[in-house]
Amino acid sequence: MQPKNGNGPAVRIEKLVKRFGDFVAVDNVSIDVARGEIFGFLGPNGAGKSTTIRIMCGLLAPTSGRATVGGYDVATQSELVRQNIGYMSQKFSLYEDLSVEENIEFFGGVYGVSPEKLAQRRDYVLRMANLEDRRKASTRELPGGLKQRLALGCAILHEPPILFLDEPTSGVDPVARRNFWDLIYRLSEAGHTIFVTTHYMDEAEYCHRVALMYGGRVIALGSPTELKTAFGERHLLMLETTDLLGAMKALRGRPAIVDVAVFGSGLHIKVDDEARAMPEIQSALAGAGIKIGALEPIPPSMEDVFVGLIEEQERAVAK
Repeated sequence: MQPKNGNGPAVRIEKLVKRFGDFVAVDNVSIDVARGEIFGFLGPNGAGKSTTIRIMCGLLAPTSGRATVGGYDVATQSELVRQNIGYMSQKFSLYEDLSVEENIEFFGGVYGVSPEKLAQRRDYVLRMANLEDRRKASTRELPGGLKQRLALGCAILHEPPILFLDEPTSGVDPVARRNFWDLIYRLSEAGHTIFVTTHYMDEAEYCHRVALMYGGRVIALGSPTELKTAFGERHLLMLETTDLLGAMKALRGRPAIVDVAVFGSGLHIKVDDEARAMPEIQSALAGAGIKIGALEPIPPSMEDVFVGLIEEQERAVAK
């Protein structure tokens, strides 16, 4: 079953709301995701990401608003939605007591792949996952990165045009993560739409566009470059010092300082005016007897954007 909106967005969410009693889990969310797009969905626990994905997969009915996936309405055509999507969770959804080949055959049956087609798709998955020499191996014995690739292969056995990947790189090593993203790019180039949640901020950089959810609402939407540019209107300085906690204490509350946060082995200092802030920082630290290893302007990362936007929301809620 192919999506019926060949020229429209792969996913369209319009003023979506989901309530559980008095609790609003999804609050008036609107998003369009283009065909072939890698769309990142970020947010802290409880932000509403998983609820939104469950609605888009046809597993949960919205309270109000509308969502279509592949042109099919998630509330009234949930079975058609499920025929057009693949889903992979961070648990990988594999049966560890089965061999690699048996897992592929099992999921082929679940997705209704014909025996003639399954032979072709099985060979494709084994090749894609680099498991041609381990087809008879127990899935339980595979390293995490190979399990991950096998799970993705099983999710696309029926060649769904739209994929939902829920923190698919959680728990695997950095090399396996990078290799997995190479696969995602290849699927996108082949026309698949990829909707991915991740808590790795560097992975947000790999997405064509990103939505950040907080408190059930989308608080930022755009490409990584667009979000960093907007955030960069407030300048960012990197401070290296051997006394991070002392430096934070000396700088917080200063008129020229918007925010201070630990980042790796240094501090990221958000300011409105670099020319005004630099001498104030130097003076404050000298007064506290703290030596500066380095102090220089830097471009914001997606982690800076994420942390900064969440902190702004939390300050607004606290008022």
